Amino acid sequence: MAEGAGPQRAEEHGGQRPPVRSSSRPREEGSLSSSSGGRLIPVVFLALLIDLLGFTLILPLLPSILDHFGQSDDRFYAALQRGVDWFAAAIGVPAERKYNGVLFGGLIGSIFSILQFLSSPLTGAASDSYGRRPIMLLTLVGLIASYALWAVSRSFGGFLLSRVVGGLSKGNVSLSAAIVADLPSPKVRSRGMAMIGIAFSLGFTVGPMIGAYLSAGTGKGAPFYLPAALLALGFAVSDLLFIYHLLPETLPEEKRAPSVKSGFQAAADLLSPFSLFQFSAVTREPDGPRGQNLGNLKVLGAVYFLYLFLFSGLEYTLTFVTHQRFQFSSMQQGKMFFFIGITMAAIQGGYTRRIEPGAEIRAVRRAILLLVPAFLLIGWARSLPGLAAGLLLYSFGSAGQKGRIMGTLRSLGALARAVGPVLAATAYWLAGAEACYTLCATLFLLPVLLLGRLRQETKTD
Repeated sequence: MAEGAGPQRAEEHGGQRPPVRSSSRPREEGSLSSSSGGRLIPVVFLALLIDLLGFTLILPLLPSILDHFGQSDDRFYAALQRGVDWFAAAIGVPAERKYNGVLFGGLIGSIFSILQFLSSPLTGAASDSYGRRPIMLLTLVGLIASYALWAVSRSFGGFLLSRVVGGLSKGNVSLSAAIVADLPSPKVRSRGMAMIGIAFSLGFTVGPMIGAYLSAGTGKGAPFYLPAALLALGFAVSDLLFIYHLLPETLPEEKRAPSVKSGFQAAADLLSPFSLFQFSAVTREPDGPRGQNLGNLKVLGAVYFLYLFLFSGLEYTLTFVTHQRFQFSSMQQGKMFFFIGITMAAIQGGYTRRIEPGAEIRAVRRAILLLVPAFLLIGWARSLPGLAAGLLLYSFGSAGQKGRIMGTLRSLGALARAVGPVLAATAYWLAGAEACYTLCATLFLLPVLLLGRLRQETKTD
């Protein structure tokens, strides 16, 4: 589940700043009415779904792509192999070439996510000044370039460059949330956010299966990933044309930031890890939380970061476990993603939506606790039934605030995903899957304990 998966996906792709509001001015011509806002939701949904289908095509292919470059005469990949082997010998770790792919995969995942972490607040700040639509189109041009680089790449260096360009250009996901936040009706905004979640569920369920199917039918002489890369490119071009013709501007002139410089200064709070954990962007607001409420918010932020830090690391290495231990092909990886996606959708429809108001913290604690046996089973599984049991619990365990608070939580999630994959992959490389998954599964108890503290503090309000 490289570079993001799970129900929290809609919040993990960067730290979009909230739209700039001007409560002192009435809505003027060019603002969206409630009815036009309702008609805009399907456009945002389809645009995001097209984008996510292209983004997720690569997920089941990544272990095989790294194997492909490792078995070729690629000079850059071979140089990395020699460097890792030298480092392993220097610290006394047996050189395991099959684990080097996990390490490189974790590095790619973290590079992609840290570029998102850095670019998304800046993209949001630019859209606050210039409008959502032109910045959305600009990010799609970047995605088109990244998929084109992937399609023509015949070296590991070219493939890595395509991921770098893609990470810098992935601000369109958080821009979709900002477009929905621009809508005037709270009811329409709520429906829009729900549709964003549905788009993520569909994209991460169907996209990997399509990518796996395409990789199985590649002709001789062409890289097995070429059809998936070309389809991703086609999706990105289609998305650009779709948005250009059907998406109106949702942030009127009178509600935009006075200058892009002021927007970038405000975005600095979403780029500093210290400011993120202190919720500086929130506390600077005149009506921002204080005292006990701010303390609870900081606890929530720590829980969110720890959860995504551990989850993203193990999530990212999952395809490598199945590829190395069970020799899963790309098609089998795609079927695994489909199984997880369908199970998550069933859980969300049958259980998550029935959680009573006020019982959310208990439900989240139960979900995180389920991840402990889930990842233990996955890490130690030696049979397909054992793996399936772990994946089932994983699906159960994977199953608010608005404005600047949500922007801060998104940035914390992006930061967690920037460091989680590479650190989990390093643990996997140093000690193997069993030790990596056991350690991380145990550490899931930390956010559970913090949530207990949050509940106790809330009772004393």
